[in-house]
Amino acid sequence: MDARSPSLSGVKATPAETKRPRGRPRKTDLERDDGNRRQALITAAASLFRRQGFAATSTRDIAQAVGMHSGSPFYHFKSKQALLYAVMESGMHSAIARQGQALLEVGAASPARLRLRALVRSHFETLLGPGNDFVPVMLYEHRSLAAKQRVALSKLQAQYEAAWSPVLEALHAAGALGAPVKLSRLLMLGALNWSVQWFDPRKSASIEDLTDACMGLFLKESLT
Repeated sequence: MDARSPSLSGVKATPAETKRPRGRPRKTDLERDDGNRRQALITAAASLFRRQGFAATSTRDIAQAVGMHSGSPFYHFKSKQALLYAVMESGMHSAIARQGQALLEVGAASPARLRLRALVRSHFETLLGPGNDFVPVMLYEHRSLAAKQRVALSKLQAQYEAAWSPVLEALHAAGALGAPVKLSRLLMLGALNWSVQWFDPRKSASIEDLTDACMGLFLKESLT
């Protein structure tokens, strides 16, 4: 039957009698606060994806974690995969901002060794600081993204890692870095990233201690 034809009884259905279309539930006043609710969903999803894994976490789990109806996350994200990407994208933007602030505080004209220390410490804070679940999610759920999402994320990662190259080049030129710059950067970041597997602030060293250990491990003795 054509959607514009009258009902069989010849009487138009009243709004109360009209069936609600399938799909997304109606927004409540609480759910209309898009910015706050979106960020709450990202935070909750990051924590759940880290603890349970992407495949084992349902949108219902995420919605319940922030006190929303089970279908409400789809007002903010088209799919669970879109939410996964948002977790990683949001985390990378935060990491880039934190790293930039760390370099700004130490100063562009400061010795390369001090700038590397700022980068290492900032990276540890991103990896191990409270509420930073996105890195483990990114490391272990990367393949769950669509191809276009992986490309977009790789651009953010390249932007983040680009800040390391000039610092390592200066250290290499001064003889404080024994390995080639590109390999050094990859190995350093790989070693730092692995700390999410074993670091426990209740049993292990502090972030400051970890930073000291990395500086001693990565660099030769130098005044640079």
